[in-house]
Amino acid sequence: MKSLGINWFIEGNIDFEYKKYVLLAYLQEINSHFDKSRLYPNLSDLVFHYNNLVCFKHNKITLQNSFPQRLTKADIAAVKLTYQKIVEDDSTMQEIEQIIAYALYKMDPAIQTGKEIYDFVESRLNIDPIGIMPLLPYDGYFSLRNGTETTNHLYEYHFTIFEDKEDKYRGINIQLIDTYEHNLVNTPEAIKLQLIKRNTYLPNPAVYYLHSDITFPLEQTLLPVAKRCLVKYISDAA
Repeated sequence: MKSLGINWFIEGNIDFEYKKYVLLAYLQEINSHFDKSRLYPNLSDLVFHYNNLVCFKHNKITLQNSFPQRLTKADIAAVKLTYQKIVEDDSTMQEIEQIIAYALYKMDPAIQTGKEIYDFVESRLNIDPIGIMPLLPYDGYFSLRNGTETTNHLYEYHFTIFEDKEDKYRGINIQLIDTYEHNLVNTPEAIKLQLIKRNTYLPNPAVYYLHSDITFPLEQTLLPVAKRCLVKYISDAA
């Protein structure tokens, strides 16, 4: 995937026509992935750059005094960095503002397309708890079936907690531990019994069966959406 640097709009040649070319090449590839329902990492990367531009725009006055800056000399032995400011006059800032305005304008419809794909995938995904659930379902397993494919993917998951100054957030770490063919014998309930026998340290593990009725790209779309939906499902139920 073509990528943009974190500060692509203020690095190197600050020229509107050049930055426009760089941006459109990036968005062309993003949209080509969206056309194939490939969401990640394309959507998260796009949202990151959009928010980065908004942040710069809202903090322009502060940033103009101290940032952006371009590294011009590094004294590694003394761990000293010397910077040469690239935003020193109104004409440069005007060019940057034009780049930002254009970029936000062009990124917005691409983000909306990505969100529509995400919402559609989410609407086609079902989550079913298997058997009796433990009181704290923050560690366990989930089986994922992709549309009409007969191969199910079995993952072990662990919730993670991270926080900022205002709130706590839940994330999820997963590991693929097995695949199996979905049939009359290998049902989600049977798989749970196998997991209990295999891993005695979890006598009653949380097990979920996630399945979509449409086949999507697994790694780039269905699995990332499934992870986020499972976090929301468990958090809402807890």
